[in-house]
Amino acid sequence: MPSRTRKNIHIGANVSILEKHNQRTGDLTTGVVKTILTNSGSHPHGIKVRLENGKVGRVKSILG
Repeated sequence: MPSRTRKNIHIGANVSILEKHNQRTGDLTTGVVKTILTNSGSHPHGIKVRLENGKVGRVKSILG
């Protein structure tokens, strides 16, 4: 999946993330990537990012 590979996620990209407190419900939050927090090239649960609104979570889909 593209959301599990760091090279596919860029600052300024519009993405859907899963925040830690929403893991049980699966509620996604959309926003624009401000910072990429995962240092490794890939992660099985998705790359962790911080959105421009300050929310932090793992990318589940890249919207455009």
